[in-house]
Amino acid sequence: MYAIELTPEHPVETLTELAVEAEAEGFDAVLASHHYNNRDQFMALSSMAQATDELLVGPGIANPYETHPVTLASRVATLSEVSGGRALFGVGPGDEATLSNLGFDHDRPLRRVLETFKVAQRLWDGERVDHDGTFQARDAGLNYDVGEIPVYVGAQGPHMTRMAAKHADGALYNGAHPRDLEWASEQAAKGEADRPDARGEFDLAAYASVSVAEDGAAAREAARIPVAFIAAGSPPPVLDRHDLDAERAREVGDAIAAGEFRAAGDAVSEAMIDAFCIAGTPETVAERTDALLDYADSVVFASPLGPELETAISLLGSAARSTRLA
Repeated sequence: MYAIELTPEHPVETLTELAVEAEAEGFDAVLASHHYNNRDQFMALSSMAQATDELLVGPGIANPYETHPVTLASRVATLSEVSGGRALFGVGPGDEATLSNLGFDHDRPLRRVLETFKVAQRLWDGERVDHDGTFQARDAGLNYDVGEIPVYVGAQGPHMTRMAAKHADGALYNGAHPRDLEWASEQAAKGEADRPDARGEFDLAAYASVSVAEDGAAAREAARIPVAFIAAGSPPPVLDRHDLDAERAREVGDAIAAGEFRAAGDAVSEAMIDAFCIAGTPETVAERTDALLDYADSVVFASPLGPELETAISLLGSAARSTRLA
């Protein structure tokens, strides 16, 4: 599978046009990210689903803190109905800082995610569900037929990656560098060792920030602020894996916390861009994508996509067609 992520910072009409273009370029799926300060991801996905014929559509990701997991299961099921069975469920714990802005505790994220999609699968199978864990449900059920929907877990740490490999259809692993995907594949292998055969093959998808343009320097410049957020949120083991300066990452994080996004982008090093984003010409993107596929099964090209969104989709389509994803 090769897919793109579209962020609802743009109008739904624009996202829908981009999804139509993505389908024409041969992409398999379009995912919509979620942040409370952007437009609603499910309304955007519904519009994209109705304007396309074959694309898989789904949240990349939805978090089960802001929305009750049973309600979330119903929203994904509705998307499946609207799309004619083309929905996938991307679910993960979400961004801790963003959730704290809304007063939600980011408690027991692995259990919350696992319980969320296990309960969703029972609901989609037509069961009535009682659940008492990280959330509660009493005699919950859906009053319409759903069927199977593939589940992809948003992951970065070892435990979430292993859990996804054991229990889910795939993982949307937050990484853009072969070094990270090599590590992720090792973690996934540990989870797959306990994976029941009946669950089928596991899809490790590199959820990779990408910025593409004919002008490679412009593509790298457009990556600075997205990379700033990634660098600021990266734990020490990830920084160490790429030999990145932890103090500089803290400076980037301090600038973000102060709302000084331009300063945060300016503080991003070239090494941070190389570690956390695939940035450059279509040829560079194709080369870096092929390197990811030494360890990943699929690739999701995630924001910022490029300095000019209108041309990025076609450039990414060209890049993808020249890789092993074609």
